[in-house]
Amino acid sequence: MRTVRVYDNQFLEVDREITLGENAFGHAVKVLRMKVNDPLTIFNGDGFNYQTVITDIQKKSATVRITAKELCGTESSIKIHLGQVLSRGDKMDYTVQKATELGVTCITPLVSERCGVRLNDERGDKKQETLQRIVISACEQCGRAVIPEVRPIMTLSEFLAEESSGELKVTMNPHASKHFRNLPQSDSYRLLVGPEGGFTDDEVADSVRAGYQDVLAGPRILRTETAALVAVSIIQSNFGDI
Repeated sequence: MRTVRVYDNQFLEVDREITLGENAFGHAVKVLRMKVNDPLTIFNGDGFNYQTVITDIQKKSATVRITAKELCGTESSIKIHLGQVLSRGDKMDYTVQKATELGVTCITPLVSERCGVRLNDERGDKKQETLQRIVISACEQCGRAVIPEVRPIMTLSEFLAEESSGELKVTMNPHASKHFRNLPQSDSYRLLVGPEGGFTDDEVADSVRAGYQDVLAGPRILRTETAALVAVSIIQSNFGDI
């Protein structure tokens, strides 16, 4: 039988009994109809999987006993910080979900000149929360036990101005002359992916001044949601764990 695995943001310790959080309870009991004595794997983002057994179920709560703690070995040996300009509809959700599955460690949603999404502060905060939930769900599915951070939405200029010591900075650019195979190997990457209309010439120039190298992933122009995932896959294939 497949072991169910859920995220629960609370302190976990072997031989301790805990009451499942609302989301974990809803997924395990309300959705999957788990019963007393069923095994349940829980993680809280500290890099470990916690094996538990359901000991009690009430109408609105469930209790589990933590029986074992195991280091989860699914994290990549390299760090990838994805700076992704917001895309329309569910494209951004898709990018964030799949980038999490591919092993990114941090995601910063960006706004650039040709960005087709404009959010006020309140909607921006809600979008960040939505994307973070998507990341958690992706971690449940793919077996990761460290939760990538979705940072607050910022402008491209703010992102370029950040200090990023030790990171190899890369911009996806279909007009570049350099391929990923021409890059030096690194254990930390800062990957910049533009909007559906691409970066403006001024933005490309700004990124170069900030230390980013333009690279392309082949002769075809990729959609923004494709470009991010192809880039992460290439980095992981060449230098990581794929």
